[in-house]
Amino acid sequence: MPAWPGPRSAREPRPRGRRGLPRLPVRLGLGVAVLVTAVAIAYFTPVFAVRTVRVDGAAAVPEDQVRAELGVPEGRSMLRIDTTAMAARVASIPKISTARVQRVFPGTVRVTVRERTPVLWFAGPGGAHLVDAEAVEYAVEPAPPAAPELTAAAPALRQAAVTVLTALPPALAAEVAKLEARSASDIALTLRDGRTVLWGGADDAARKAAVVGPLLTRDGTIFDVSSPNLVTVR
Repeated sequence: MPAWPGPRSAREPRPRGRRGLPRLPVRLGLGVAVLVTAVAIAYFTPVFAVRTVRVDGAAAVPEDQVRAELGVPEGRSMLRIDTTAMAARVASIPKISTARVQRVFPGTVRVTVRERTPVLWFAGPGGAHLVDAEAVEYAVEPAPPAAPELTAAAPALRQAAVTVLTALPPALAAEVAKLEARSASDIALTLRDGRTVLWGGADDAARKAAVVGPLLTRDGTIFDVSSPNLVTVR
């Protein structure tokens, strides 16, 4: 007859039955399943469908044109829209410089645009061709009174003229009626009072801008700052 094993030692571990198995993997699996289901519902059902399109920053460009370029599919989930592609389409509108598209949950697409503003214009087919601060020709329409006229329309000279104009002190830039760019190194400004500033090239713009203001306080009609170390008035 086998011997009775006797009482189990208090330090001896108790064998683990089915109730002792770890439950963490089961709970983790359930959590993943719930998460996948929730994502699927949000991705493929109208729970987060686009319901509102908000356009910020548009003034010269009609909001309807911005919405048309966005091309948001009706009923499409917010998670399925391509905001990068949408922004690129909106930015392709000639009068828009930049566009940003954001999701605002639960159902709003917000579009923020920055429109181009003219800094000068040149005469061409159809009328006045507007040019912005990036030297981009973006529209043919009546020129604003404050924008000076450029007499050279070649793209390289257009960029040089914009560089000169944006380097001027704001008060002086507002007084420029015309920019004549005979070459990249021969740019002249005609002020609204008839005086002429011989600017030269677009290089060394900061030094030229610093000396032209004091020079214009002197009597004369032609002010030459093409060489900022040796300015002349006549």
